[in-house]
Amino acid sequence: MVGMERILFKRADGVQRGARRRLSIGQTAIRRWLTQYGAEQSGQPGIGKPLTAEQQRIRQLEQENQQLRQDVTILKKASAFFAREMK
Repeated sequence: MVGMERILFKRADGVQRGARRRLSIGQTAIRRWLTQYGAEQSGQPGIGKPLTAEQQRIRQLEQENQQLRQDVTILKKASAFFAREMK
């Protein structure tokens, strides 16, 4: 979801204005968020305060959780496929 918001913010100035109005924030805040997001996605430390060890661990666990959910989904589909083949 955040990736889609980033695309919309970058490409549509009107969307940025609307978001700024709805969130009551300035253009600089959105620009900083986009810069930070881009840096984090490319593996760079980004700007602002670095993440605490606890925040880094939470992020790592969230990524692992997402990967495990995807693995479970794939395994369920494979199991269903092979169950149909056995009949």
